[in-house]
Amino acid sequence: MRIALGADHGGYPLNERIIKELELAGHELTDFGTHDGSQPDDYPDYALKVGGAIQTGQAEIGILICGSGVGAAVAANKLKGIRAALCGDTYSAHQSREHDDCNVLCLGARVVGVELALEILRAFVAARFTGEERHQRRLSKVARLEEKQ
Repeated sequence: MRIALGADHGGYPLNERIIKELELAGHELTDFGTHDGSQPDDYPDYALKVGGAIQTGQAEIGILICGSGVGAAVAANKLKGIRAALCGDTYSAHQSREHDDCNVLCLGARVVGVELALEILRAFVAARFTGEERHQRRLSKVARLEEKQ
């Protein structure tokens, strides 16, 4: 799977561990950094890069990491066609893909431990949208909300 990743200084070093996990699993990665947690930077910049990679077809899904995961999710969800889920558990991770067709996973590096973050990551990456009518109907309504803006 083609995956775009981005993390601000608050998401480092969890980002480094997630990169290793995804590489070991054989995924094709586009890594937007950061690889230096000592330099303050801004999560919206990474949301734009990861979201842009999905919008252009360079990546199928994205992973964003900041301190809490909240800022990354807020920023990513401002982008057309991006459905970002902030997940702190495996159930939300797989359901966000299966029911809501989310294409970006947001994680809070200061909120979840490394092992839990890896389990959440695996659940998100492995899940697929079910395409059931009720989920399609709801996503159509979400798309209309986005179009009205």
